[in-house]
Amino acid sequence: MAKHIFVTGGVASSLGKGLTASSLGRLLKSRGLRVTMCKLDPYINVDPGTMNPFEHGEVFVTEDGGETDLDIGHYERFIDESLLKHSNATTGSIYSSVISKERRGDYLGKTVQVIPHVTDEIKERILLQDDGHVDVVITEVGGTVGDIESLPFLEAIRQMRKEVGRDNVCYVHLTLVPHIGPGGELKTKPTQHSVTELRSRGIQPDVIVCRSDQPLGPDVKRKISNLCDVPIEAVISALDAPSIYQIPLALYEEGMDDYICAILGFDTAKFPAQLNAWRQLVEREMTADRTVRIGIIGKYVNLTDAYMSVVESLHHAGIYHHANIAIEWVQAEEVDAVRNPDQLKGLDGIVIPGGFGNRGVEGKIAAAKFARENFVPCLGLCLGLQTMIIEFARSVAGLQGANSSEFDENTSYPVIYLMPSQYDVTDKGGTMRLGSYKANLLADSQVAKAYGETIVSERHRHRYEVNPEYRPILEKAGLVCSGTSPDERLVEFIELPGHPYWIATQAHPEFKSRPDKAHPLFASFIQAALDRSEGRRPHIIDPENLDSIPNK
Repeated sequence: MAKHIFVTGGVASSLGKGLTASSLGRLLKSRGLRVTMCKLDPYINVDPGTMNPFEHGEVFVTEDGGETDLDIGHYERFIDESLLKHSNATTGSIYSSVISKERRGDYLGKTVQVIPHVTDEIKERILLQDDGHVDVVITEVGGTVGDIESLPFLEAIRQMRKEVGRDNVCYVHLTLVPHIGPGGELKTKPTQHSVTELRSRGIQPDVIVCRSDQPLGPDVKRKISNLCDVPIEAVISALDAPSIYQIPLALYEEGMDDYICAILGFDTAKFPAQLNAWRQLVEREMTADRTVRIGIIGKYVNLTDAYMSVVESLHHAGIYHHANIAIEWVQAEEVDAVRNPDQLKGLDGIVIPGGFGNRGVEGKIAAAKFARENFVPCLGLCLGLQTMIIEFARSVAGLQGANSSEFDENTSYPVIYLMPSQYDVTDKGGTMRLGSYKANLLADSQVAKAYGETIVSERHRHRYEVNPEYRPILEKAGLVCSGTSPDERLVEFIELPGHPYWIATQAHPEFKSRPDKAHPLFASFIQAALDRSEGRRPHIIDPENLDSIPNK
């Protein structure tokens, strides 16, 4: 039976519960423990799939097609495990399941209540993570202690202690210790109030992680220890870090994983932490001696969390190449290559990420044109592929006015279209191609050289596809459809011969990148951008070396 760690947060939102939980997962995995993670979200949406990115940031997609919270992406990147749709449960999905059971008569006519029916459903979701092949399940409870929405989840994790045994449960509470006033005093009162609120729900934290911009001295730790009823070694100082990948090392130095292993009965002598590779990764990131400027042409740049996985994938590629990635956020609606031709000059590479709806699409198309004509490395992701197809169709293939039927139902040349078989699906989520799909790559293509193989699998999240009717016209004009679905009906990758890097995919490769395993497409893209920045001829990097950080 797996042990359970529950991570809660107090005082304020966005303190970093997800990163704290992910870092703890990395530390435990470094000890040889088998770790999985899940997120309980209090919002009533069934999943974040239909939420505006400005509301909730990125929608992370799992291998099995789950549309999940962006923290699932942090989990995967830190523990290097592919999670599944059941790794994220929301209030909406919990109540939907409870109501379905009630309608089927599963409750035998009983009055359906929050306790026990809703809390039992939450516990079922938590226990579902233990497939018999894990040692530890780390569960993050979203929201902040004291929120009305979080109450059923807190009650459920309180009950878990009795159900699986006290020795199999550890409660970790993340709080804020602000640095206030001219005297520079760290204030512990918010932490005291937050722990009091948590204890009022029947949960005594075993570990208190204190976010602050100043280190917690012994006196502050002792004060929190005395007033919150935890040993002083259970008060963990979590300073702001220059890089999120430094967090596991900072928590390790505080002894957090040692203490939690002792609580859960893991022999730390038997499971010593092996962090040399992670230290080398952080060292490589911190000592990068060259910089490359990458423009992200986005629709949601006012909330950069909407592109969390893209940003992290670029940084992973930067770590691989020992380079700093200087991201330039470019609002797609403001890109106008005709009236402002110098707008994108100075960039070493351009990324055109995914999105939905027609806002900013013409700006993305203009950016694709700029990159193609000026030989700027360009990587298109999902909608990025579609806008690059539209640009090529208009500018090179002679299909004036070409567009996607998503943006112009009356276009004469719908080079991007909604597949006919999908029209009879009325559920908005039902029209999506979600999750992992395989693609066959042309043997001598740029993408095949980047991947080092001709059969790949990537995650998808989209409704519209390249219209096969126009594929012969585009290919005759010089575009190479370098990757297709196994049945060859769907275009998965495109590239442009003679261009240093004008490549796009219908998938979202950013979901599979790891800090110590840069994704081949991002690694090859950053290589091309560095070649441009440093005046070298473009070349394709060796994909065989992507599993470890190279010694450059």
